[in-house]
Amino acid sequence: MDGTSYSYYEGAKEMMPNLQRFIKEGSMGIVKSVIPSFTNPNNMAIVTGVPPKVNGICGNFYWDTELQEEVMMNDPKYLKVPTILSEFSKNGRKVAVVTAKDKLRKMLAHNLDGICFSAEFANLATLEENGIENVEEGLMEKERPGIYDPYISVYCIEAGAKLLKREHFDVMYLTTTDFVQHKYAPGSPDANDFLSKIDIWLGELDKLGAIIGVTADHGMQSKTNPDGSPKVQFIEQLLNAQNIKSRVILPITDPYVVHHGALGGYGTLYLEDKSQLKTAKDYLLSLEGIEKVLTNAEAVEKFELPGDRIGDLVVLADSSTTIGRTPDWHELDKVKEGLRSHGGEHCQEVPMIFNRKLNAEYSKKLASGTSRNFDLFDFLSNGFSNETI
Repeated sequence: MDGTSYSYYEGAKEMMPNLQRFIKEGSMGIVKSVIPSFTNPNNMAIVTGVPPKVNGICGNFYWDTELQEEVMMNDPKYLKVPTILSEFSKNGRKVAVVTAKDKLRKMLAHNLDGICFSAEFANLATLEENGIENVEEGLMEKERPGIYDPYISVYCIEAGAKLLKREHFDVMYLTTTDFVQHKYAPGSPDANDFLSKIDIWLGELDKLGAIIGVTADHGMQSKTNPDGSPKVQFIEQLLNAQNIKSRVILPITDPYVVHHGALGGYGTLYLEDKSQLKTAKDYLLSLEGIEKVLTNAEAVEKFELPGDRIGDLVVLADSSTTIGRTPDWHELDKVKEGLRSHGGEHCQEVPMIFNRKLNAEYSKKLASGTSRNFDLFDFLSNGFSNETI
């Protein structure tokens, strides 16, 4: 559930009877996502079972030092390890994947012998490319919503339930988009209406006998000034004004600018003059709203990041601030009021909820507070006794 901290479920408690039953009769705990708390790093951590330092995916977007270009990190060539999904399929397990956003599909489908399609382009799915065709007419019996329609995520979970009703799958991975969470706070009518519809299809998956694990890639927080405008530190512009030439990379960057305007709580930068590293670090730490500035080595150690893909400094903002490049680089008109975003440590805590009771060993793990969202498949595969299943 993209961008869904536990506060959303608390706010929609009365609207989500199925999830509330999972929490009561199954198992629930709070786990930590990977940093940066963005979509691609966390989804790929979940489906590989390892952090970015091992799997290589540390953003939606990064500076490719070989190409000397800023690129979307959505190609399987950036993956350093196979996915759990592909390994299941290679070992004779039947696997299906549905993602709301197409930006994840290629990596989720890498070496996968099974079904993998996006709700965004469900109309274009083919047997050759996606392992399924006629999604709109045959499976869903309706047209997909647009990518900025809140119900594209509902469509994604509904597709999973309809696939499972049609045929048996050993493993399914369903991953939504966070447009609703970017636009609406926990407990708001729009957020609750959206979650009530998700809950219907969680209930259907449960009725079909699935062992369900619900977690998130990151949380979401308000990032605004008192007047409702975006609260941003444009660090590339500010550094340049200090005669510290840099290239700032914002790994939240993706094609979906209406969500966040490429403003998040995490950024990396490459210095033109490496001797200015301490000066740059000290200056950034003096800025209001900038909470941490780590060297490459410090970031690798603290956040398990791949050192060859994060630049000279890693910058994290506080809970109410975002990091930008320069005002004219961002489409600020898309987020001029009520910006909600993510990326730093303050969006790292997310729920992990199961519809069945975990065994004693895994109950203890979940209660310890040390588990990660990328432990999901370990819990699902090993956390239940035969009697529970």
